[in-house]
Amino acid sequence: ARLEAEAEPLLLIPALHRARGLGGFRRRLKRLPTLGRMRPALALGLVFSGCCSNVVFLELLVREFPGSGNLITFSQFLFIAIEGFIFEANFGRKRSAIPIRFYVIMVAMFFTVSVVNNYALNLNIAMPLHMIFRSGSLIASMALGIIILKKRYSIYKYASIALVSLGIFTCTFMSAKQVGSDPSRSEEEDSLSAFLWWLLGIAALTFALLMSARMGIFQETLYRQFGKHSKEALFYNHALPLPGFLLLAPDIYRHAMLFNQSELFQVPVLGLSLPIMWFYLLMNVITQYVCIRGVFILTTECTSLTVTLVVTLRKFVSLIFSILYFRNAFTTWHWIGTLFVFVGTLMYTEVWNTLGLRMDSEKKQDGKKQK
Repeated sequence: ARLEAEAEPLLLIPALHRARGLGGFRRRLKRLPTLGRMRPALALGLVFSGCCSNVVFLELLVREFPGSGNLITFSQFLFIAIEGFIFEANFGRKRSAIPIRFYVIMVAMFFTVSVVNNYALNLNIAMPLHMIFRSGSLIASMALGIIILKKRYSIYKYASIALVSLGIFTCTFMSAKQVGSDPSRSEEEDSLSAFLWWLLGIAALTFALLMSARMGIFQETLYRQFGKHSKEALFYNHALPLPGFLLLAPDIYRHAMLFNQSELFQVPVLGLSLPIMWFYLLMNVITQYVCIRGVFILTTECTSLTVTLVVTLRKFVSLIFSILYFRNAFTTWHWIGTLFVFVGTLMYTEVWNTLGLRMDSEKKQDGKKQK
């Protein structure tokens, strides 16, 4: 039906009104890949190119200025809010499907999670550990689902969560040993002080993990009541928190001045020169938007299982790139912990059962065709 609807304007050409010509044209047209069929592939490209490169530019920023998280978060929120105001809210003329009072609650949680996650990078938290720890969202979601929604899960899911927990604990424990025994630190910042700041970073990540899971539950109840409005939620989640950044204005201004003092960089193709930190920030904001749009298209075109698999694989690719390109410390125990996290995540989605059922159904179909 979609293919015929797309072909209808072509019927204005007089030569195509002949039945034989039209039938042949439609048969040839059906052999061509339509835009709808290409959307999942487009989404995959956007997710991997956008999300992976976004992590790279984020690490380039925080390696030079670890405390620049507030400036990065503000820039991302401002860009997505402006885009949503133009294309989703229609310059404020379109009314929201979900009452604003509900968005205010969601926004308070989303703003807190975003700021705390980025600020944790200023507390001796390495980027690989940051990515692994945030992969533990399944643990927080299950725990709050049991407490708040009174959900019950199968033994298989409990086992998968235990595996994820073991993996995160292994990576966290090994990172703690590295922080405590880092010989590169000066006398002023001794091992004990560094370890205490690292503990505060772990506490911040844990808080953000639980708050993010609580926000997911709240969002789930809203969508159940008012229907899914993902693009609208994306706009309001980034537009409403903007006044909250006034509380962080001194820190944002200070890091903006530091960015101005970075070395000049000539932008390819455009030939413009600007401080390299601003170029990194601009690319981080653009790739963040590309990543979000890719995930949005993926959720509309593919099953939740496919989305989970793609996002999990994307995190793994980002982790590998961060370790190899930025030479982040990563021991054998870190690799074992990472394996536990990703295998546990795949177990939770029951991907093995799903793939097994599909293979069985395909074999049955092949058997019927042979008969």
